[in-house]
Amino acid sequence: MSEPVFAPWNDADATPLITFQNVTKKFGEFVAIDDLTLDIFEQEFFALLGPSGCGKTTMMRMLAGFENPSNGAISLSGKNIAGVPPNQRAVNMMFQSYALFPHLSVWENIAFGLKRDGMVKDALNARVDEMLKLTRLEKFARRKPHQISGGQRQRVALARSLAKAPKLLLLDEPLGALDKKLRQDTQFELMDIQEKTGTTFVIVTHDQEEAMTVASRVAVMDEGRIIQVATPEHIYEEPNSVYVADFIGDVNLLTGQAKATGQDTYEIEVPVLGSIFASSARPFSDGQTCHLAIRPEKVAIHAERPSADNAVQGKVLDIAYLGNLSTYHVELPGGQIIKAQSANTRRISRRTFTWEDPVWVSWTATAGVLLDQ
Repeated sequence: MSEPVFAPWNDADATPLITFQNVTKKFGEFVAIDDLTLDIFEQEFFALLGPSGCGKTTMMRMLAGFENPSNGAISLSGKNIAGVPPNQRAVNMMFQSYALFPHLSVWENIAFGLKRDGMVKDALNARVDEMLKLTRLEKFARRKPHQISGGQRQRVALARSLAKAPKLLLLDEPLGALDKKLRQDTQFELMDIQEKTGTTFVIVTHDQEEAMTVASRVAVMDEGRIIQVATPEHIYEEPNSVYVADFIGDVNLLTGQAKATGQDTYEIEVPVLGSIFASSARPFSDGQTCHLAIRPEKVAIHAERPSADNAVQGKVLDIAYLGNLSTYHVELPGGQIIKAQSANTRRISRRTFTWEDPVWVSWTATAGVLLDQ
């Protein structure tokens, strides 16, 4: 029997752990959060993703209690948390800088909050040992922060944040200080720890790959508003707007006028390129401006004209070789660039295509997403 899928947001009877209800936050005349409504569920690993200044950190600071909404309400476990001081919320926050005490050992850093709460000695020792084991830091318990690596310091900060068993852990760009390889390894550790503890994690990041890797759901933000909330695969495969399609991963965008050719099928008249064909369950009226978003991995590249729903000739302008993949930037007759990606599945002594080669790019009518905004 397969495991039930974790998707409380699809369950009408599920009660959210966190609710933002028509929340607006202003700093003077500046609107940082604009009439935002959102539910986050228990045991979710929820990512707030967006460019600098989009409001994601303000949302997190309101959850932590460092800011209060100008309008609207935020509730945690059904209780309005406006005005509740940070130290009285079942919420902990892990900062990008980790904020460890340099003069205390790893063990003492983790124990600090528990000691301040007056936890009895045996329970405190057991809890710190449990946190060290969870974050695989047992061997480093007696070391000071400067005697361990950046990745280990990150785990100390995580252990300290989880020691008090918060209902909600807020992570502000937690992996920003780590190098790429370590960041990728740590992402999986974070997911593993989140699953083991069952704590709800809300992470703020501007790194799309990070959000897509760790999160059960991603909220893509822009200018204080949430543009789309969905699972990573939905965000990637079914973006609701050009903004989301463009913000997440690599995308080709073609703009033209729609004309219905049948049930959910359209002919798009693209200036200079001519007609291309696409399918869409989202309705478009004849003559309506639309945008076709196609991921590079769904575009094939050929030496000869292929038989395909859509085939356009161009020439190779640039090649990005990424080891496992090559991305070809193909210039079309009107100057539009289309990226086509192919997997380098076997070792090759020379490229199939090189700079300035005339090539054809093709994609199916179902490969792209037709968007109206």
